Amino acid sequence: MRIGVIGTGRIGTLHARTLSRHREVGSLILTDADPARAQELAHRLGETAAPGVDEIFTWGVDAVVITTATAAHAELIGRAARSDLPVFCEKPIALDLPGTLQALTDVETAGTILQMGFQRRFDAGYAGAREAVSSGRLGRLHTVRAMTCDPSPPPAEWLPLSGGLFRDTLIHDADVLRWVTGREVTDVYAAGSDAGPALFREAGDVATGAALLTLDDGTLALVSATRLNGAGYDVRMELAGERDTVVVGLDDRTPLASTEPTGPPPADKPWPGFLERFGPAYEAELNAFVEVVRGERPNPCDGHEALQALRIAEACELSRRERRPIRLTEIPDRTPASRG
Repeated sequence: MRIGVIGTGRIGTLHARTLSRHREVGSLILTDADPARAQELAHRLGETAAPGVDEIFTWGVDAVVITTATAAHAELIGRAARSDLPVFCEKPIALDLPGTLQALTDVETAGTILQMGFQRRFDAGYAGAREAVSSGRLGRLHTVRAMTCDPSPPPAEWLPLSGGLFRDTLIHDADVLRWVTGREVTDVYAAGSDAGPALFREAGDVATGAALLTLDDGTLALVSATRLNGAGYDVRMELAGERDTVVVGLDDRTPLASTEPTGPPPADKPWPGFLERFGPAYEAELNAFVEVVRGERPNPCDGHEALQALRIAEACELSRRERRPIRLTEIPDRTPASRG
């Protein structure tokens, strides 16, 4: 199998390394907006660098992995679909609903595969939480608390391109909340704070955000995120039911310090970032993609899953901006081809 990797930044480099050593992948073609970066990675991996995106589609590949800046995702998904190529794409499909819906239409029209990169679905802790819910171990689920905390702000020039905290960061919590609980979100009420470094206010973004989400069975979910968690990278989910409570992301590297006299000691090596925390999950999702392309398993996270996560993120952003509760029915959920 020959795979084209478009984008060789941090996550693209990680994915290229995973695919380069996969026994079912014979070779890679790498390209990037910075050709020198793609060339350097190709040299290190013993793979081929292409001067641009066009060559990915003309040199002949069996599948495409998209890890570019988000603004390019939808167009590249459509181009791959029209070329009859399976696609793995990092989240999100696009920063807005029209772009997302159009890309999904392109994939549906072509009848091709689109697997989205929501890696938490492949994390052992989240998989264990999903099993605890579905098995009935927790009893009736009444409360979920989820959080994503980055240790430091991203580059100032990147913030205006990110789509904002809810679309870029909390979209992961939105997706995995649906996956773990098996329920849909019906209502959201969100708020954000731009207190802290001026770069967030200048970008029209917030440094910290939180939302109360109501699920369709009455479960309440509280999700929060910040880009200013100096203790380290902290991603957790607590699920409380009438029988038991479980937590994802609590181990000897969780950046927490207890104030209790008999509490556990603080982590001596906290997680520095998402690549380290979710390394095995990133590898597992790429292994799954190879199996999907080979026809050995169904798609574990298609474009419609990404659409639902984006709808939740959009509802949160609208709620924050307008300071009111938002019903998910206010956010479109149909592709243009399905309207009538």
